[in-house]
Amino acid sequence: MRADHKGELPALFLIFPFIAGISVGLKYPTANAPFILVPLLTLCFLFILFNWGYNKFNIYKKRWLGGLLITPILLLSGWLIVLQHYQLNHPDHFSKTSSEYLVTTINNEPVQKNGLTRFIAEVKQIGYAKKASPATGKILVTIKDSAAKILCYGDELLIPAKYDEVSPPLNPGEFNYKQYLAHKNIYHQLFLYPGQYKVVDTNCGNPVIAYALQLRQNLVTKLKRNMHDTTAITVASTLILGYKADLSNDILQAYSKTGTIHILSVSGGHVAIIYLLLSWLLSFLNGNKRGRVFKAILIIMFIWGYALLTGFSPAVTRAALMISFIITGKTYSRYINTLNILAFSAFILLLGDPFLLTDVGFQLSYLAVTGLILLQPIIYKWISFKNKWTNKLWLICSVSIAAQAVTFPLSAYYFHQFPVYFLLSNVLIVLPVSIIMYTGILLLLLPQITFVSNWLGYILEKTILAMNSMLHLVENAPAASINKIWLTSTEYILLYIIMVSFFAFCYKKSKWKLVVLLFSVLVLAFSVGVKNISGQQIRSVTFLSLRKHQGIVFKNGNEGVVLTDLPETDKSFQYSIQPCLDSSRIYNYKIYTFSDNIRTKYLAKQNDLIQFLNKKMFLLNSGGKSQSIPQSLKPHYIYLAKNSIIDPENIEEKSIFIIDGTNNNSHIDSLISLFGHKRINYKLLSRNKSATFLSN
Repeated sequence: MRADHKGELPALFLIFPFIAGISVGLKYPTANAPFILVPLLTLCFLFILFNWGYNKFNIYKKRWLGGLLITPILLLSGWLIVLQHYQLNHPDHFSKTSSEYLVTTINNEPVQKNGLTRFIAEVKQIGYAKKASPATGKILVTIKDSAAKILCYGDELLIPAKYDEVSPPLNPGEFNYKQYLAHKNIYHQLFLYPGQYKVVDTNCGNPVIAYALQLRQNLVTKLKRNMHDTTAITVASTLILGYKADLSNDILQAYSKTGTIHILSVSGGHVAIIYLLLSWLLSFLNGNKRGRVFKAILIIMFIWGYALLTGFSPAVTRAALMISFIITGKTYSRYINTLNILAFSAFILLLGDPFLLTDVGFQLSYLAVTGLILLQPIIYKWISFKNKWTNKLWLICSVSIAAQAVTFPLSAYYFHQFPVYFLLSNVLIVLPVSIIMYTGILLLLLPQITFVSNWLGYILEKTILAMNSMLHLVENAPAASINKIWLTSTEYILLYIIMVSFFAFCYKKSKWKLVVLLFSVLVLAFSVGVKNISGQQIRSVTFLSLRKHQGIVFKNGNEGVVLTDLPETDKSFQYSIQPCLDSSRIYNYKIYTFSDNIRTKYLAKQNDLIQFLNKKMFLLNSGGKSQSIPQSLKPHYIYLAKNSIIDPENIEEKSIFIIDGTNNNSHIDSLISLFGHKRINYKLLSRNKSATFLSN
């Protein structure tokens, strides 16, 4: 719904400086609080003073004065809120004081995967000897112990204070897990084995959240009792309840490639389906004002109960807030501007947790709804149909196009792909998703009646499997997705400028909008072209940091050779090597092991000797055996792995030595000592970033 004038949208115009302040705070979270607080209080005092003298001093003649004051007030407020929430600013953060042990409480639902139990713990106390003191802070805990499967939300644990800072990404294009956790106010992690932790108490968490999580587990168990196919059970648990613990990468990939990943994230669409169901069931209360008020209270309570059940995800919380405001307004026959409510709900959520601004789900959720409000009416008017059902189909298509258009730059920036057949996929899932939601809710609400529950479970399972089959066909269609989209920050911004100017021109044509659109397209094309040309000209070798594994990437323009001990299907390959290839724009590559002999037009490998263009490399990869380097070889790089022993008298001083992470700590220490004594250039990969050398 478009506002007729900006006075209808106070929250929308006020949210921007507040978001700007939060962004500044996230960039500079350790700023001095008084430096912000003093000017903030001064501006607030002036704002109150000017409002008090609004008529007395004829301030109403200077309308711009209020905006001039409120903008920096909101900006500084956003910055100050970040400083207050940034846990490393707290003097009692557990990392500020050395300790022997931590007393922690599990504050989320532990996830079991690949024999590991992982959860976020809130530190309550730190201890040294027999002394304990209060502390704050969150820590990511991973336990490799089958007994840890019984741990649950609210359990209080005694754990050793042998934590580490979260490591940054070590290889090109690798997912920045350190930044991801920092955006959740987590900066340290701890890995534990059997006997290294002790449960000292239970039920120490919020009783409401504990009840909701236990109820969700019971409902997941009910789904498992009435369904048989594990994939269908996983999709049902995720789609209806937001329970993602059993979600596999294959399912995620299928939904991601078809542009339907949003249905696996419980969001506004799910809340809307529940709202429509409740509104229909309670329609008998519409007869009088008291009945309408009671109906509104019931629906709001159910929706917030559902939000609690799904873990208060940003999308569900935003939808619950919006629908609560809309229901309240409609109940009392008030005019409501949806954009204003959207901005107000964002303001409330960010006020409670400014770090939500960095959450991808939060960003995509608000962008998608903004697109539906602003762009969908424009797109819908492009084509008109006289046939009722064709017109409804076009309505669904316009909704999908609007949501995809406004979220495409962000999703391409984060996930590096674009689903080509998103429109077809989203049209195909409209009916199945509705059946799944209504059937699933009915199954979970009704008591366990064998015949009825099994029948509902059968319908639910068959619908999910049919939907998966349709999406599988789309996923395997030719050119189903455009992958390896790596945008720079400038290109990301240009995409949004293009999108906004295009739809602004469609809404109301003007010359300047067309100029902005065409100029932005030209600049984007130039940027992409320059990036591709420069990528084709780069020749380089990258020694990857893979901890217990090995990997070397040789880049020759858009071609490449990968030397590794990992198969392409391995998770470590997909996590560390594949992003390196994609971000380096290596589209045509071959994978070899260290024992293979290789011969290409730009690289030759014979046993331990590699010739890459004009660079020579020697591999010391014998696993503890002493090896000597031929005196006449004079390699540019010498690769040391698996505790290979090198003769100190046989060191080529002009070579660069690469110490791989497969060497143990004692061997690494001896090598560093040797190279330091002889002043030899070396690069250590263990717990360090990868090393890239140009070979042009």
